[in-house]
Amino acid sequence: QVQLVESGGGSVQAGGSLRLSCAASEYTYSIRCMAWFRQAPGKEREGVAGIDSDGTTSYAESVKGRFTISQDNAKNTLYLQMNSLKPEDTAMYYCAAFLFGCTVVPGYNRARYWGQGTQVTVSS
Repeated sequence: QVQLVESGGGSVQAGGSLRLSCAASEYTYSIRCMAWFRQAPGKEREGVAGIDSDGTTSYAESVKGRFTISQDNAKNTLYLQMNSLKPEDTAMYYCAAFLFGCTVVPGYNRARYWGQGTQVTVSS
């Protein structure tokens, strides 16, 4: 059972930056894609960015050019660098692991493992 632990959330003003981290308890060849999702109160969980095991990245239109997903395989850690943050980026952010590859941000209902989430709040 792979455990995912997010960190790095916080409160920033619009235009600021945050870097989220997601540490996996172990490496497993079965995980082919990692992704970040977010969920604001009263809204459905939405995909933000994904990264395939071959390094292919994908982003939601709303974050393209502002967010960057990356991973450090030696540390079993996934990152999300968030720049030019907007109030509408306020949400709980989750990382997830998938047992299939991803060339686009995958649907949240197919994730195999989830982290507990980290809150991001952007004030205007």
